[in-house]
Amino acid sequence: MKYVATAIMLYFCTCTIVNAQEIKVPPFGKGILNFTQKDSTWSMKFAARMQLLGSGTWNKSEGEITDFKSDFLVRRARLKFDGFVLSKKLVYKIEIGLSNRDISGGSIYTNNTPRYIYDAVIKWNFYKNFTLWFGQTKLPGNIERVISSGNLQLVDRSLLNAQFNIDRDIGAQLRHHHTFGNNFTIREKFAFSQGDGRNVVVGNLGGYQYTSRLELLPLGEFKDDNEYEGSALDREEKPKLLVAATYDFNNNAVKTRSNQGVYMENDEGFYETNISTLFADVIFKYRGFSFMGEYADRNADDPIAKNSDGTPTGEIVQVGNGVNLQAGYLFKSNWEVSTRYSNIDLDRAITRKSTENQYTVGLSKYIVGHKLKVQTDFSYLSVFADNDELMARLQVELHF
Repeated sequence: MKYVATAIMLYFCTCTIVNAQEIKVPPFGKGILNFTQKDSTWSMKFAARMQLLGSGTWNKSEGEITDFKSDFLVRRARLKFDGFVLSKKLVYKIEIGLSNRDISGGSIYTNNTPRYIYDAVIKWNFYKNFTLWFGQTKLPGNIERVISSGNLQLVDRSLLNAQFNIDRDIGAQLRHHHTFGNNFTIREKFAFSQGDGRNVVVGNLGGYQYTSRLELLPLGEFKDDNEYEGSALDREEKPKLLVAATYDFNNNAVKTRSNQGVYMENDEGFYETNISTLFADVIFKYRGFSFMGEYADRNADDPIAKNSDGTPTGEIVQVGNGVNLQAGYLFKSNWEVSTRYSNIDLDRAITRKSTENQYTVGLSKYIVGHKLKVQTDFSYLSVFADNDELMARLQVELHF
């Protein structure tokens, strides 16, 4: 990556020397550098961000708290580029991950290389309210996953998201929105993707993935699209509500969690089965109060992976459902208290996994919105017929 960083710096220096662009230094939180061609035929904004995380966990068994473990790491470190080309109706985004957590997950299907690229997508507003996306980016799944990891209300996302989210993939998306009367807005989002997750380079391993999402905003649009941000930093003067549902169908999926999880390899190559995932979510914000609710459900035609002779391979599609409820109140001093309840109830007869309930309370200080903040939370994880777990976390976010 040192060569990438060197190339970026040389590019910036060259642009400065030839004076072919107008260079704007934006305020903190709006990017590091902002280049705009003098004839306005293209632009580029460059930004960087990092998350520094410290955490501790304990096991709770028979009334005793034991097995303390601590962890300190760079949770996320990323570079972001975005802008327009020829017209503001043709925009792009590139996001690169640099931390070990960001680039982990390499395999023979990514040519045994780190997964640096998060987003590489072009968006073309080709007609009125219709926009076509092409490239690798987030699928229109559950709202919590679509919210950037830099804009979360708590230190990290919930157990529901960890178990059910469909994350990123490469393909095409069509998005449209329209408004009835003065307030009621409807958004439709459709995606066609490869179905194997991000950065796979060996071709399509199973079938294809189809995702549809419908969003209803009966009380009008949120200020600055802040439904896609945790907390109520924009302090909506009037109540705002988003109600949405997503249906995702992965035809002949080869992973245990649709396009996520582990590969279901067998003696013939891959075990394939159709996997369906349903999401329903709601966002409500009014002044300093915010609420988010999510439901997820996953099913598969035949969730137990098998070899050609019918014997199980040991891999199982993680079928079941989950609920996540989250709320917070932001004081005028920009301190926020928040709480979350998450429930994961996989099909025990198939997955042999116990029901999980997690209870979390959090405290955040927003120094410059989500761009500079300190967050801490404490969680109690209750696992049916197994040891419970306590977890405490402290995180600092810095986003230029």
